[in-house]
Amino acid sequence: MDPHLLRTYVTVARLASFSEAARELGYTQSAVSQHIAALEADLGLPLLTRRPVAPTPAGHRLLEHAGALLLRLDAARADLGRFAAAPRTTLTVAASPLALHPRTLAALPATGVTLRGLPREQVPEAVATGEADAGLVDGIAAPSDPLRLPDVAPLASTGVAEEPLAVVLPASHPLAGRTGLRLDDLVDARWLDAPAAGVPLDQLRAVHAGPAGRGFRTALRYEGTDTRTLAALSAAGHGLALLPLPVAAGVPGATAVPLVAPRLVHRTELLLPGNGRTEPTGNARPGRTEPGGNGEPAGTGESAGNGEPAGPAAEFARRLQS
Repeated sequence: MDPHLLRTYVTVARLASFSEAARELGYTQSAVSQHIAALEADLGLPLLTRRPVAPTPAGHRLLEHAGALLLRLDAARADLGRFAAAPRTTLTVAASPLALHPRTLAALPATGVTLRGLPREQVPEAVATGEADAGLVDGIAAPSDPLRLPDVAPLASTGVAEEPLAVVLPASHPLAGRTGLRLDDLVDARWLDAPAAGVPLDQLRAVHAGPAGRGFRTALRYEGTDTRTLAALSAAGHGLALLPLPVAAGVPGATAVPLVAPRLVHRTELLLPGNGRTEPTGNARPGRTEPGGNGEPAGTGESAGNGEPAGPAAEFARRLQS
C-alpha cells in the first residue's frame, strides 16, 4: 500500500472534497482522483462514494488503520533523521497542561525554549514525529506505576513527579467537611468533563472498574486547557473535578478533599526519542536507566550522530532527574 496514496485518501475523507484535498496537498484535482483510483485498484474495493464524497464501509475500516500507519511512518522518518541531524541549540517541549508544574518548569533552560501546550494524547505523537524534542505528559496511576501511553513509536519515558490527587468541590458541598473521599462514594455525583484540563472521566471509569458506561455523569463539558477555569467551574457548583492536590488547593470558594481510595497519584513523565520505560523507584521523582544498565539516564547522550537526544534536550532531562 503506497503511503502517498493513503495520505491522499485520508485527506479527501477528512475534507469530504477532492478539490479541497488537492488544495491542501498541493496537487491538481486530477492527481488526487488518480491517487484514489490507484488505491482502490490496489485494494480491489471502492473506498469513497463520489456524490457526496464519503467513505464506503470499507473506506471507514481503512481509516481505522490509516492514522496509526501514517503516524508510524512519520515517526520512523523523524527517528532516522536524528542520526544525520546537527546538534540542536534550541529546545521544543510539548506538554499537557497538568504536566506543567513548578518542578518541570524550573528545569527548562533559560533561553532558546519553545513550550507547546497540547492535549495529553498528542504529546507522544509530537515527540515521535519530531515536532517536539521532548514531551511532558501526565495521567493517573498507582504509586510508582508507569503511565499507559499509546504505542506510537520507540520513546524513552522517565517518571519525574508524583503528586496526591484531590476532589475539588464547592465549599458548601455536603462532602466538603470530609478528610478524605473514596471514588466509590462519587460514582453518582455530577462531574465536570474536561479531558484536556483535568483527569478525563473515562480514566475515572476505567480505574473504578464498574459496569461499562456507568457513573461519573457529565454535568458540564469544558474543552479548554486552563486548569484555573476548571477549578473555578467546580467552585461555582457546575460539577466535581479531580486534580493534583497542589493545583486544587487554595481555589477561592472551593474545597479540595484528598482522594484516599483507590490509591492513585497524579504522575508526570518525560518523553524523549529512543527506547525504554521508567523503572519504578518508589519516590516522588522516579527515574530510569538505559536497558543496558550503564547507570546513565536514558536518552541523554551527547553524540548528535547516534540518534539520541543531545544538547538542550539532554540537559533538560538531567535537570529533571537531578
